[in-house]
Amino acid sequence: MATTLVPPKPKAPSKPGSPASRGGGNGFHDGDFGGGHGPGPQGWSVPAHTYRTGMWMALVSIVMLFAAFTSALVVRKGLSNDWGATALPRVLYLNTAILVASSLTLEFSRRSLTRGLGGRFAGWLYATVALGVAFVAGQLAAWRELASRGIYLASHPSSSFFYLLTAAHGVHLLGGVAALSYVAFRARSIALAQRKRTAVDVTAIYWHFMDGLWIYILVLMIARL
Repeated sequence: MATTLVPPKPKAPSKPGSPASRGGGNGFHDGDFGGGHGPGPQGWSVPAHTYRTGMWMALVSIVMLFAAFTSALVVRKGLSNDWGATALPRVLYLNTAILVASSLTLEFSRRSLTRGLGGRFAGWLYATVALGVAFVAGQLAAWRELASRGIYLASHPSSSFFYLLTAAHGVHLLGGVAALSYVAFRARSIALAQRKRTAVDVTAIYWHFMDGLWIYILVLMIARL
């Protein structure tokens, strides 16, 4: 009995840009803060506005935290008969000037990036990181000055709120210093690929917010402590 051989059906060619044509995988990646909006040579990337939205949500939570601190301070002072005034160390005013200067250097860095000046972009970034570290060092100096006066965390309610507010802000600012250090470390690759500047923009939003938050805290302490 003869056997009939049926030739196999030819496979349909894969479509350009499909996962199969790229050798498998789901084709998704985060784009290294690339800010893309669709498929590209390396797959899908997260839109830039997604990072910005996430940052604003984080900032809202920080606002709520310090709003709670403010409310607690006002209520505690209003109900207290043991509220001892805390004279603010003068170094705090120098710290404020340092932090404002760091926002300026960060903006100079962003403008240099826009103009394609990679060297200046990195240089201003390093200056911003240095100013951020100087601010933290200044806060430590303020705490040491209070300690030399015999004013500690548990000395009285006013000093407790001073340490609480400055420490909470300092911890959040250290997060900004870490983010700036990362961006400075990647400055060369960011300068060569403008699509990666989303990391710079998101970090700038956080850093400027920390600047504004510190000014609010300083005014609050001057008025209430």
